Amino acid sequence: MEDAANLEEYSSAVNEMEDPTNMKDKVKDPEVGAIFDSLEELAEYYKNYGKEKGFEVSKRTSRKGDGGELKYLTLACSRSGKSKCNSRNSLKLHPITKTDCQARVRASICLDGKWKVCSFVLEHNHELSTPSKTRFFRSSRTIKPYMKRKIEVNDRAGIRPNKNYNSFVFEAGGHDKLPFLEKDCRNYIQKMRQLRLGKSDATAIQQYFMKMQSSDSNFFYIMDLDQDGRLKNVFWADARSRAAYREFGDVVTFDTTYLTNKYDMPFAPFVGVNHHGHSTLLGCALISNEDTPTFT
Repeated sequence: MEDAANLEEYSSAVNEMEDPTNMKDKVKDPEVGAIFDSLEELAEYYKNYGKEKGFEVSKRTSRKGDGGELKYLTLACSRSGKSKCNSRNSLKLHPITKTDCQARVRASICLDGKWKVCSFVLEHNHELSTPSKTRFFRSSRTIKPYMKRKIEVNDRAGIRPNKNYNSFVFEAGGHDKLPFLEKDCRNYIQKMRQLRLGKSDATAIQQYFMKMQSSDSNFFYIMDLDQDGRLKNVFWADARSRAAYREFGDVVTFDTTYLTNKYDMPFAPFVGVNHHGHSTLLGCALISNEDTPTFT
């Protein structure tokens, strides 16, 4: 029964996605003096307006009063502002997303707590997205609860993130029928894995490695934690492995297809080959996500 309900919910979601222009009412252009009951209502209005017109919205500026309360707010096209050039990565090509677009709406808070539009700019200096593409704006992408449950079940079963995502693509009948991207699926998987690995577990690992380091000064480890103190990735190598790396580190391989622990973090051994043609361990890692940023 639950599977049937999920299937019905899934089919309904797909049908909604098939016609991105199917909106109950057209969103009106901003008007000076327009009143909104709350800041959330104003933000939701402009987000829907941007989705209909073909641009994504971001909060550009805000001003607070002497008491710290928010008094003024500017919501703008996400392509407002200018791109920053990072001299350290000058040879790395990045798509230009900032065009100094001036499209925006400015609002101020009234004495009764409502928000009033003070001014607005409608014109954009860049091409707007088509309705079929606005569904993939960050603010529009979403993973529904029943999809999240299936993603987590697949992940616990050892299904790789790309195959996990492709199963939804197959069921929906194409990438354009899904309300989220593969990177959203990967991000959710990483988040769930980190939640399963709590702060106490990361602390226990760190304490164990510190104990190892106190008895062996050549023992090395490095831990990658998130902002909540949960373990994302960890690498370690003892004195023997480090010595082997100095001798046989010309060619190094690592393999993440080994067994995973109870937190679904793949174990990745770094392996070299000694003078006798035998494999020798150079280090070990537990990783939370099998993507380029994690490996580098």
